[in-house]
Amino acid sequence: MFYLKLLGLKKNWFCRGGGKLSSFIQCVCSLTSKPLGWIFYCPDLQVNRLETQIWIKPDIQKTDVDFSEILNAIQEIAKDVNIFFDELEGVNSPSKDDDSLLHHGNLTSTSDDASRLEVVGEEVPDKNKTNGLYFRDGKCRIDYILVYRKSNPQTEKREVFERNIRAEGLQMEKESSLTNSDIIFVKLHAPWEVLGKYAELMNVRMPFRRKIYYLHRRYKFMNRIEKQISRFRGWLPRKPMKLDKETLPDLEENDCYTAPFSQQRIHHFIIHNKETFFNNATRSRIVHHILQRVKYEEGKNKIGLNRLLSNGSYEAAFPLHEGSYRSKNSIRTHGAENHRHLLYECWASWGVWYKYQPLDLVRRYFGEKIGLYFAWLGWYTGMLFPAAFIGLFVFLYGVTTLNHCQVSKEVCQATDIIMCPICDKYCPFMRLSDSCVYAKVTHLFDNGATVFFAVFMAVWATVFLEFWKRRRAVIAYDWDLIDWEEEEEEIRPQFEAKYSKKERMNPISGKPEPYQAFADKCSRLIVSASGIFFMICVVIAAVFGIVIYRVVTVSTFAAFKWALIRNNSQVATTGTAVCINFCIIMLLNVLYEKVALFLTNLEQPRTESEWENSFTLKMFLFQFVNLNSSTFYIAFFLGRFTGHPGAYLRLINRWRLEECHPSGCLIDLCMQMGIIMVLKQTWNNFMELGYPLIQNWWTRRKLRQEYGTQRKTSFPQWEKDYNLQPMNAYGLFDEYLEMILQFGFTTIFVAAFPLAPLLALLNNIIEIRLDAYKFVTQWRRPLASRAKDIGIWYGILEGIGILSVITNAFVIAVTSDFIPRLVYAYKYGPCAGQGEAGQKCMVGYVNASLSVFLVSDFENRSEPTSNGSEFSGSPLKYCRYRDYRDPPHSPVPYGYTLQFWHVLAARLAFIIVFEHLVFCIKHLISYLIPDLPKDLRDRMRREKYLIQEMMYEAELERLQKERKERKKNGKSYHNEWP
Repeated sequence: MFYLKLLGLKKNWFCRGGGKLSSFIQCVCSLTSKPLGWIFYCPDLQVNRLETQIWIKPDIQKTDVDFSEILNAIQEIAKDVNIFFDELEGVNSPSKDDDSLLHHGNLTSTSDDASRLEVVGEEVPDKNKTNGLYFRDGKCRIDYILVYRKSNPQTEKREVFERNIRAEGLQMEKESSLTNSDIIFVKLHAPWEVLGKYAELMNVRMPFRRKIYYLHRRYKFMNRIEKQISRFRGWLPRKPMKLDKETLPDLEENDCYTAPFSQQRIHHFIIHNKETFFNNATRSRIVHHILQRVKYEEGKNKIGLNRLLSNGSYEAAFPLHEGSYRSKNSIRTHGAENHRHLLYECWASWGVWYKYQPLDLVRRYFGEKIGLYFAWLGWYTGMLFPAAFIGLFVFLYGVTTLNHCQVSKEVCQATDIIMCPICDKYCPFMRLSDSCVYAKVTHLFDNGATVFFAVFMAVWATVFLEFWKRRRAVIAYDWDLIDWEEEEEEIRPQFEAKYSKKERMNPISGKPEPYQAFADKCSRLIVSASGIFFMICVVIAAVFGIVIYRVVTVSTFAAFKWALIRNNSQVATTGTAVCINFCIIMLLNVLYEKVALFLTNLEQPRTESEWENSFTLKMFLFQFVNLNSSTFYIAFFLGRFTGHPGAYLRLINRWRLEECHPSGCLIDLCMQMGIIMVLKQTWNNFMELGYPLIQNWWTRRKLRQEYGTQRKTSFPQWEKDYNLQPMNAYGLFDEYLEMILQFGFTTIFVAAFPLAPLLALLNNIIEIRLDAYKFVTQWRRPLASRAKDIGIWYGILEGIGILSVITNAFVIAVTSDFIPRLVYAYKYGPCAGQGEAGQKCMVGYVNASLSVFLVSDFENRSEPTSNGSEFSGSPLKYCRYRDYRDPPHSPVPYGYTLQFWHVLAARLAFIIVFEHLVFCIKHLISYLIPDLPKDLRDRMRREKYLIQEMMYEAELERLQKERKERKKNGKSYHNEWP
């Protein structure tokens, strides 16, 4: 306990502080009379069981004593006794939240007490006290915000936690909310000494010397080529996609060599101002690191802010945004107000959609983990340009060759070919020429360039991943992530609580920790795998339901009253089935998230990264199977196992399986992919931006109604940020998952839908700005975390790349008519044996691909109500269907022909040759493209060499200075070095 006694003429005043210097000073400032003298003393104060420390200040014999003199003296003494206050607090603090630091919220964040305290220190700009980024004194920047409610019962844990926070050296100030007095904001500030100490412990790399750039050795021939290229560039616009360098700030750390911060070698680092040496993201990361290691209860594992957030002791924890993202003044004339405003104007604004992203600024503001996500997204979007261009070229090639396609001509001219009904009873006979439009549309996607495009996309996926490795290496070098390794993670509280009775020595830390037995782990993994298998069976059951819907509704639409639907019954069936399938997909996604959470928690992963990887893998499997199961059915099963007229295969011996359109099944696959891809991306964009926008708008609306527009604009920054939406509980999981699923759509069935890369490109151009706008304006500022790469997602991308080769081979061989046409051209057509496969060689292909069926052989339940007399005036005797079967009067009626076996063998051969060829090309490209660029390798070696030289020179210079100083003082020694 410490006291202050003020001696007056008529009355003496007495102030006591219970371990709280700030409440003690408030008591002093509340006194209004002029004292004659004062005494400051701290009785019964023990430190490390040493003798009692007592400070006594003699009386000041003055008739008029200024409060500033008292406060200055108190602060001088406080420098000596401040280290004892935290020891006292554990004894003298009451068993409730300490509100001695609490100030009631006000619009200007200043009060009479604060204004009196300003007399003590230096003059502080009024802007610092009103923008909500500093403490009430306007000097200490707020590095972190904790939020809790007074009504929360976890008072004792918060009290111990906050006392230990102050013991670590962090400064704290509390403020009640302007909108709800029950909400308390705890503002934290890390002084220079704390930042330096923990920056050294965390190996935070800081700039210490300007980079020395050097030119590579160039040959004369290369110099000439560069001159010619520079002349050609003179005729082109001056890099319109790059951001204006005058707008972006000069980020000093990008032009400097960095090294792990060390207080012993602090003179080596470039420190212009200690307040700005550590940027805001680094300061908040250091504070978060401290908070994760502070105890809140007595016990070896009762530590960490995450545990307090999970048990409800604190409601939220976040670093502050750097002010508003809007400004009344133009950024071109007055500059940016802060980094957030600069990011909004140069990155999140729709007017810069064609510009490159300021990744260095994104990394500085949001940290390396988020910066890497946007770097990967930008790289993926940039790589989509050639894929989209080639896909559009394949589509346009189909458009230009449409009038020259012999197959579509024959289909359109086949007015005398009558096709068998595609469903039971209600479906009528139809002319083959009625499917002329579908034949032409099919040619747009299934033409001679499709195989080339499938090979190109398989190679493109490999090139994309290999060049991303190189791009990631450059980014990791520029952002000082090459030598960074994740520190040993703390054990998850759930794992600790479950296995606290069994402990084993950690081989890394050498400390005992909870241990999960191998048998227990295996049993949990088996149960989890069974759950995954069950949920995949649920998806298959949903697909089975869609199949039944398609089978039933084909007959229903065929008997519809409206001629438009009746004549296009199969298209109507496919369209409605896709929309219903999309609704089922979205409903199952909600279920899958809960199941994935349950199964992951059932496995009891040891650390947060293990939990995140397990959850990510499950969610990807669920979402991938859910999204693509119907597409796989249409691509590889639709119309393949239907039997033939007179002997149809049926579900539960009742429903006849659906057949392909007379023009093939590829049009159904195109519709499935197009509708799902557009609807999924539209829904995701709405949920990512529209939902937070609506929530934030509703919050602002309530605040305007309650407090008015002018008062709302004067809210401090912590109040504004608290009203924003928190970042997703799973971090960047949703963003990555959306893009990975899109990558699967772009590569897996691209042979059936060449416009998929173009749709993905258009979506990603919007996606980058949507995500940027969301991070800058709609979400609280996330913690600046570090990461070296995109994690488990890279392995998933590689798996999708391998799967895409297999699926595209099957799509070309099985779904499209590419192989049957080749077989006909080389073996059965007019050019058989001549080694040609042009359009003239396809004459008669349509007739050769159709088999003949005797109408009288129809089953009773599948016999159509119409006898086909509307075509020729008399009942039909024969109809045609797509297959390679013998005619009804052959020795083996409806048996497979020799052409069928030739086509089947050609399909299998194509799959094997295509896969081996593409995989060889992929592996060759992977081998030829090094993961680390040569110039980057040289830069890294040169930097290592220069750092050693600079550190040696700096140390030598310091020792020489010390030697000169000793000589000046007459304290020279013999045999000194150097």
